[in-house]
Amino acid sequence: MRFLADVEQPTVAVVGLGYVGSCVAGALADRGAHVIGIDKDATRVAELAAGHVRVNEPGLSELMARCSGGPQLRVTDEYRAAAEADVVLVTVGTPACDDGALADEQLAVACRELGRHLRRGQLVIAKSTVPPGTTRDLVVPLLESGGLRCGEDLGVAFSPERLSEGSALRELATFPMVVGGICPDSSRAAQDFWQRGLGVEVRVVESVEAAEIVKLVNNWWIDHNIALANEVGKFCTAFEVDSLQVISAANTIHRGNGPVNVLLPSVGVGGSCLTKDPWMVQRAARDRDVALHTVTTAREVNDSMPHYTAELVLGDLRGRGRELEESAVAVLGLAYKNNTGDLRETPTLPMVDQLRRAGVSVTVHDPLADPGEIASKFDTTPCASAYDAAAGVDCVAVLAWHQVMTELDFGELGRAVNEECLLLDGRAYFDGDTIAELENRGFRYRGVGR
Repeated sequence: MRFLADVEQPTVAVVGLGYVGSCVAGALADRGAHVIGIDKDATRVAELAAGHVRVNEPGLSELMARCSGGPQLRVTDEYRAAAEADVVLVTVGTPACDDGALADEQLAVACRELGRHLRRGQLVIAKSTVPPGTTRDLVVPLLESGGLRCGEDLGVAFSPERLSEGSALRELATFPMVVGGICPDSSRAAQDFWQRGLGVEVRVVESVEAAEIVKLVNNWWIDHNIALANEVGKFCTAFEVDSLQVISAANTIHRGNGPVNVLLPSVGVGGSCLTKDPWMVQRAARDRDVALHTVTTAREVNDSMPHYTAELVLGDLRGRGRELEESAVAVLGLAYKNNTGDLRETPTLPMVDQLRRAGVSVTVHDPLADPGEIASKFDTTPCASAYDAAAGVDCVAVLAWHQVMTELDFGELGRAVNEECLLLDGRAYFDGDTIAELENRGFRYRGVGR
């Protein structure tokens, strides 16, 4: 069956309106598609209907406010609305269990509900990150529970989500989409949908399993690259060399299909993808009796960085003869990466916990993160400003550096802190001029890998 063959402007249902679903729904609506957003969280649906978006993604709030409630985008908590769509995108959460296995509850509920309401001729595209084989072995049977046959009555494809927080809308407009269908007609329909819906290049792979693996490989590579960068940082520090200069110089040659691209060392890796997807790879390989060694090594390196960063602070305090129980540290930037307020699996939390266990008093501030979530995760009320957090501290640890933080007055910050205060750079990557200004303001600068 030729899915979408006679549909000039498909109506799209997006099931799961978290970070990925909201971005995809907004991007499609902004390009003229009629979008139905479906989420079982009635509070989230009400917020989106009013144009409010929980996630802090540049441009998304404005986009959703412009589209919500109009002809391009409506939201509901009723799965039956999926019957009105030509294309159904599944973007629900797919966390991993402690052993790396997929926690498939959200995906199973969504597909089972969809199976009750789908109609012949629709195309279902799963985007939630899963181990290979999940679409064929879990998604398809649940969709077929309503009586329709995938590949005959329904088209089914997998198209991995590969967005980076902070640049998701730009990436949706520029990054190639990958699709793999359960049959050639499913692949062709998915390819046509993305080309028309977002106007991007589409790479068709041979199967849904190949498409599922693509996302895992992307994050597997990123996690390994960051682990390399972190160990390069430690190595360069042993020789009193700035690793950022080394990495910048090393990245000036091409190898294989592109430039060498070593990333940068930092306080650690966080977020909902890099901390779980490699373990998903490891578990899926073990289930097929394949032994992988690099996943564990990279995860151990990256998970060690909060401890390493905390020890930089504690070592500096001890070196100055400071009693740890009488010392104070201000942590500025709590999110797991720059320019987002996302605290999921943030490496700043174990770093703060280690400082506290050593007896150090810690104040925190992040201008993008939700204050209530900060209070819950970090067990403290966040300071209203960086200057309040820095009052009377012996170290200012910058662990995320958001664009809005560039407005900080280092002079005022320097007047708030104690004499000989350490400025620890965990992810800001300050340039030489900024470092010189900090030192002129009385700070002593130290960076991870610098």
